[in-house]
Amino acid sequence: MSSFNEKSTAEQNALLKRLAREALDAWGLGEAEISEIKIRENAVYRVDTPYGEKLALRIHRGGYHSDESLKSELAWMEALHGAGVETPQCRLTTKGEPFVVLACDYMDRARQIDLFEWVEGDRLGGLQEEQTSDPATLARNFYTLGMLAGRVHNQSSQWRPPAFFQRHAWNAEGLAGETPLWGRFWELEALSPGQRSLMNQVRRTVFEELTAYGESADRYGLIHADLVAENVLVDDGKLRIIDFDDCGYGWFLFELATSLYFNINESYFDDLQSAVIDGYRSVRPLSDRELDYLPLFMLARSTTYLGWVHTRAKTKTAEELTPMLVGMACSVAESYFSR
Repeated sequence: MSSFNEKSTAEQNALLKRLAREALDAWGLGEAEISEIKIRENAVYRVDTPYGEKLALRIHRGGYHSDESLKSELAWMEALHGAGVETPQCRLTTKGEPFVVLACDYMDRARQIDLFEWVEGDRLGGLQEEQTSDPATLARNFYTLGMLAGRVHNQSSQWRPPAFFQRHAWNAEGLAGETPLWGRFWELEALSPGQRSLMNQVRRTVFEELTAYGESADRYGLIHADLVAENVLVDDGKLRIIDFDDCGYGWFLFELATSLYFNINESYFDDLQSAVIDGYRSVRPLSDRELDYLPLFMLARSTTYLGWVHTRAKTKTAEELTPMLVGMACSVAESYFSR
């Protein structure tokens, strides 16, 4: 039998669904119905229980998080919820565990699997889709998004994590060091010689300027780190944050840059940026002097997506997104260096 990674996408998806089905026994839900929501980094399924309840099951990619790191993610989500920031609530197994780890002969490696209460709502947007709202509605949503980010950072600044807590860091090394968290973006095969030279310049600049910027507690702490539109659900005007898979230590401005990045070429970008900043400032201080560094974090954020497609070069998603992401990153870099 060929290994999991050698199988077709359809075969892999079928095996992941089989694993999801087997995992449900840990919650006493072996009779529940499951349906695919999204299979990308993780595999996420909707679970409909015999009791009429909806849940969301997540199979983690192999090897991305240690068990302690995943426990840390779930602990922070619970702490955020307790501080008034609504997050998906983890459903404990019948043994009282926050997740299970299953090793099966048909998978590539053991997988961590967790289960969450269902969160209603439509995505604010998506990387490969049009925004679904008019600019005025988007501006209102982005104001609320900025406010949510500020509340997350307020909790982050005040919370004392448990002793076991460990998460990766979106710091200078994690963004532009020898082994960035999402990949060595300057080695992306799709880059032309000129673009590669530009990205090497970007790497040096990001590393040096972020190191100089520093990691003082007023600007650096736990962040969601993937606060893009597809990770924000809108339900009757209320926004909720989902998918904390990439959360870790990083700069608060990196969070705001992430929320704005994929709108950078929109005609109404300035309105969205103002909305995010105004929402953030409604709950947390952010000086104009600090805000002057936002272009640096937009530059840093742009490189991560090149690293992402570089490490997934043969996937359909990477093939579709690479030209757009390269164009955006180079445009952001050229604007940064021409200031």
